[in-house]
Amino acid sequence: MAFFDSIGRGAIGGFAYVGGLARLTGRAAYLTVVGPFRGKPVRMSRAMHQAMAVGIEALPILSTITFFVGLILALQGAYELRKFGALQYVAGGVAVSMTRELGPLMTAIVVIGRSGSAFAAEIGTMMVTEEVDALTTMAINPIQFLVTPKFLAMIVMLPCLTTWADFMGVLGGAVFGITGASFTFHGYIQATVDALLQRDIITGLIKSVMFGGVITAVGCYEGFQTGAGAEEVGRSTTSAVVMSIFLVIIVDLVFTSLFYMLQR
Repeated sequence: MAFFDSIGRGAIGGFAYVGGLARLTGRAAYLTVVGPFRGKPVRMSRAMHQAMAVGIEALPILSTITFFVGLILALQGAYELRKFGALQYVAGGVAVSMTRELGPLMTAIVVIGRSGSAFAAEIGTMMVTEEVDALTTMAINPIQFLVTPKFLAMIVMLPCLTTWADFMGVLGGAVFGITGASFTFHGYIQATVDALLQRDIITGLIKSVMFGGVITAVGCYEGFQTGAGAEEVGRSTTSAVVMSIFLVIIVDLVFTSLFYMLQR
């Protein structure tokens, strides 16, 4: 009975957590899209500041990681394709893998580590120091003030970062293509363009928008759930990273399955 009781409590807690995320996301989306028409404009200065932190400042680490991921993909693909005398398909394999899957996923993981954890730590610290209560006392909606700029910045910047990650992955693959597979740079890029379809790129961008919503929701939700004490801030930050990665993988699985069924 204790075993089934623990399963039931875990299931109820999981549904409650997802419900809290959905409620927070819905309110943030409403305030972002409808709020400006109801006299509740988005604070664009904060949104721009968040966009710089989420997007521009992430470019160096994201570029490095996705460049090497593209190079690794090319090396691993060539290892098998060489057996069949099909090295010419390395470019297409790297391009499709990056645009459909690895570009959005690696971007999301990098952003989770940099920004998702920062969202939880920022709001968690404000909860501990009672700044969120002060906002409520001053009749300022904490979600509009804290979450909406982050939500807008993430939704806009994550597809941009994903596009850049795709480019860097292809560039990493081109390094192997030129040095180890007898491609010219122009020939490699042409093979990449020939292999890609519009739906490959759109699939990755749709995923990136969904990932952005998940990362923002989890980071902010964990921040608002922070208890008293500095130790709770650390717990919220750790939980935000772990849950964001888990939910991003789940969302990735759902949308990959959906796109697979639609393309059959």
